[in-house]
Amino acid sequence: MTIELSEKIDQLANFQAQRDVLELQKKELIDQVLPPEVKARLEEIETEFAQRKEAVEANITTLEAEIKDDVLRHGQTVKGTFLRVEYHNGRVSWDNKALDAYARARPEILKYRRQGEPFVSITKVR
Repeated sequence: MTIELSEKIDQLANFQAQRDVLELQKKELIDQVLPPEVKARLEEIETEFAQRKEAVEANITTLEAEIKDDVLRHGQTVKGTFLRVEYHNGRVSWDNKALDAYARARPEILKYRRQGEPFVSITKVR
């Protein structure tokens, strides 16, 4: 099973690489058909909008942090017209190793134990 799964994971990585190569090939072909003056103008537009986007992103980051702080102090979810900022109580955690040892001596506590469904995520190996 592990070998088969590992092969599937490698195949997924290959498909992702193929997607990236296709995008690069597409960009190269587009660059080949564009006259130099159009490419230059496109670069100017990209630069102009990158600067605008950077300013907007900075505003978003600053205001998000301020709103999060405000909602934390408020202690409740707040709804706007288009967004809702949800307040969540801090997660409760337990020392599982210590509780497992305690449960060996007092198994009646196990009826209060709940375990969520397992889940997976895919990340790149670095």
